[in-house]
Amino acid sequence: MSDVALDDRGRLTLPKDVRERYGDRYHVVQLPDGIKLVPVADDPLEALRDEFADVEKSADELREEAREAALDEAGR
Repeated sequence: MSDVALDDRGRLTLPKDVRERYGDRYHVVQLPDGIKLVPVADDPLEALRDEFADVEKSADELREEAREAALDEAGR
């Protein structure tokens, strides 16, 4: 963990090891008790494909399961 400070123009410089590990682009998420930097993949679609490579169900099957779960949770 590193402490960093904003410069006089409001810029934040991340340590080199953080940039090398997570990249150069981030979403800034505001939380009730602070902020969170979420790395943005260079190719978001490729990152999604990699994340879900082991999912064997089709998008339609996943959508239907989510719909059924939402209806059940709503007290169908």
